[in-house]
Amino acid sequence: MTRLEQIEQDVAGLSPDELARFRDWFEAYAAERFDAALAADAEAGRLDALAGAALKDFRAGRSRRL
Repeated sequence: MTRLEQIEQDVAGLSPDELARFRDWFEAYAAERFDAALAADAEAGRLDALAGAALKDFRAGRSRRL
């Protein structure tokens, strides 16, 4: 059995309360990982082209209020 299969089996065996607590923890964990990856990409300049394109569109009037 792979590690992932073991995790899946363990999660499937959680009680409803444990599953809710696990879900809350995992959502926070995943959000932290996403934020860290986004910050690293921004720091490394990997988002500069996207930001530049967005600003160019904004300056050309190709945007609208949200």
